[in-house]
Amino acid sequence: MTPWLLPLLLLLLAGPPAVRPAPPTCYSRMLGLSREITGDFQSLQATELSEPCVRYLPRLYLDIHNYCVLAKLRDFVASPQCWQVAQVDVLKDKVRKLYTIINSFCRRDLVFLSDDCSALEYPVPATTVLPDRHG
Repeated sequence: MTPWLLPLLLLLLAGPPAVRPAPPTCYSRMLGLSREITGDFQSLQATELSEPCVRYLPRLYLDIHNYCVLAKLRDFVASPQCWQVAQVDVLKDKVRKLYTIINSFCRRDLVFLSDDCSALEYPVPATTVLPDRHG
């Protein structure tokens, strides 16, 4: 075996070098967790037939740039409905975590762009891309 072949073979067997992504920022953590919570709430609503108490929970569509999000998070955690439903307990834990991140750790990293509380009552419609009409 040639002397340069053995190191090359060992390098190939070791696999690609580990890539370390940049750690998440406070803002990216808040944004990701708010999206995760909104998705989990929508999934929870789909189970309403098996857990009727879900219909009485406060709506939870989050926009971390809306000042009302803090009150929305507090209301959701304080709601007495569904006390013994594991999926709701997990969601409330995530909501508490997001509230703490926004209110304590990342207070200076977030800019509130609105205070429209009614905007947090319904999901934000997905934007659609219009087809290119140049033809």
